[in-house]
Amino acid sequence: MNIRQAGAELLGSAVLVMTVIGSGEMAQNLSQDTAVQLLINSLCTAAILYLLITLLADISGAHFNPLVTLIIAYKREMSLGQSLQFIFAQFLGALTGAGLANLLFELPLFTASTHLRTGSHLFLSEIIATAGLIFTIFIAIDQKREKKIPVLVACWIGAAYFFTSSTSFANPAVTFARGWSNTFAGIAPESITPFIAAQFVGAILGLVLSQSFSSKGKSKK
Repeated sequence: MNIRQAGAELLGSAVLVMTVIGSGEMAQNLSQDTAVQLLINSLCTAAILYLLITLLADISGAHFNPLVTLIIAYKREMSLGQSLQFIFAQFLGALTGAGLANLLFELPLFTASTHLRTGSHLFLSEIIATAGLIFTIFIAIDQKREKKIPVLVACWIGAAYFFTSSTSFANPAVTFARGWSNTFAGIAPESITPFIAAQFVGAILGLVLSQSFSSKGKSKK
């Protein structure tokens, strides 16, 4: 086990979720305007994604997302054992981040969210949000633009906060962790499984799209 790499995934996932939940709670404290709340939440999330991916990419690849890890394992670019270590670190880190965010605002360490998120429009949103994220990452890798991934991912997630009705979770570990914070960014536990299912569908779609537009596919023709 590479503790340094797994540690980077744990740290990155923790800080990401802490930012998502914490900025959402702060936004509610600062304004009653939903548009302002969402703007604060999205800008903070985009900013922390750029920072974390830039600083940790050379250590672990800065996945912070089980779907990214699974696709890389599918491509046989990392072992099954290492991918499982990464996914465990991502879920543990995300849950840690949720607990820390709750404590920062004098809330219980963990409380199940009552924010029910259901409806076909939300599940479609998660499919599109996740497909776009996966496509963005892997088409950039194919085009050898890895150094631009931090800003590309930040741009996609920041924009998807506003053009999707689900506000773009696009990450099973983050989705699970947000179920344990009864705040602006929370999601009721009963909504978690459908969201994650939609994210898996989106990840497959994003992978297919990235492979369809890849330079390798073009060269074969």
